[in-house]
Amino acid sequence: MRKLSILGSTGSIGKQTLEVARKAPSDFTVEALSCESDIDTLFEQVAEFRPKVVSVVNEEKALELSKRIKSSAFNTEVLTGKEGNISIATMDSCDTVVGAIVGFSGLEPVYHGILNGKDIALANKETLVAGGDIIMPLIKEKGVQMLPIDSEHSAIWQCLKGEKRADLDRILITASGGPFRGMKKEDLENVTLDAALHHPTWNMGGKITIDSATMMNKGLEIIEAHHLYGISCKKIDVVVHPQSIIHSMIRLKDGSVLAQMGKPSMVLPIEVALYYPERGPSIVTEFDPFAEGMNNLTFEPCDTEVFRLVRLAYETGDKGGLYPVVMNAANEAAVRSYLKGNIKFLDIERTVFDTVEKMDPQIKNATLSIETIEQADRDARIYADEIIGGKIK
Repeated sequence: MRKLSILGSTGSIGKQTLEVARKAPSDFTVEALSCESDIDTLFEQVAEFRPKVVSVVNEEKALELSKRIKSSAFNTEVLTGKEGNISIATMDSCDTVVGAIVGFSGLEPVYHGILNGKDIALANKETLVAGGDIIMPLIKEKGVQMLPIDSEHSAIWQCLKGEKRADLDRILITASGGPFRGMKKEDLENVTLDAALHHPTWNMGGKITIDSATMMNKGLEIIEAHHLYGISCKKIDVVVHPQSIIHSMIRLKDGSVLAQMGKPSMVLPIEVALYYPERGPSIVTEFDPFAEGMNNLTFEPCDTEVFRLVRLAYETGDKGGLYPVVMNAANEAAVRSYLKGNIKFLDIERTVFDTVEKMDPQIKNATLSIETIEQADRDARIYADEIIGGKIK
């Protein structure tokens, strides 16, 4: 039985993790949950799963939730702030931390969870993008497991089972192409926020959906795969596959290609991670290769001249150190501003490129630690906000 602490339980991945736990109560206990501020959803989760502890980053919302829990006579402690997230990632009764917080803020609690000997079921891309150089050695040092939840990395992980890492030649990360697949650069200048949020395949939160529209999500996945599987970014390709049936592929040194297929659903990769090394029961609808649309699977190259953030991810991933930290922080700041309607779609990539360029002198020879990563993240957000405040040239 896995004893779960779910960071980000009110988001898409968190809810689907609880769906897996709900279907198999004899296999999982929910020890702790956390959210940013959605206490209505969190309260419903507390009522159903009765965790020992919950954490709410927003202090005012945490106080409100605490009153509601006490009036309902639930025996659940309420914590707050980033310290609350660290507490639920390190609690003694938990053995597996599900990292489902979106963005850089997911790194620190996962880091402390590893320090305290917890297995990590990871959906948060930014943990490895920003901290992979310290997280992966720490995983090895502490003898814990890194269990990928992201559908692409779960697919790669499954394809690699039974294969020698020395035989891995290339990783082929698939991408739906997002809502703007096939468009030219000039077409993107004035696309609307509504259009950017209209993903053709997946139902995700705002930040992740915009990352899919800019293709930054694939850039983050390139760096993530580099850390997870110990392969150079130069040996990772992005393959646009609009049907989202093949979730990723690997090519071995003899030329063989292995792929993992299935209907678009995050429930299955979550289940694969949480039941590892076993296979769990069938929860999702079984894949039917003869269903409508299954007879026309297509593949296209990723146009990195149109979606330039993918190209930048290759560059920063190869440089390593604090470069991916800065790229990620600038992207988070720009996407936040775009979601508020303050900048145009292509201003996101302009902000990210300019921030990386401006910070190059101070990060190129920097020492890497959790402290310097956090400082670089803060500095990059300041630079990005200044660029955005200057209305971007």
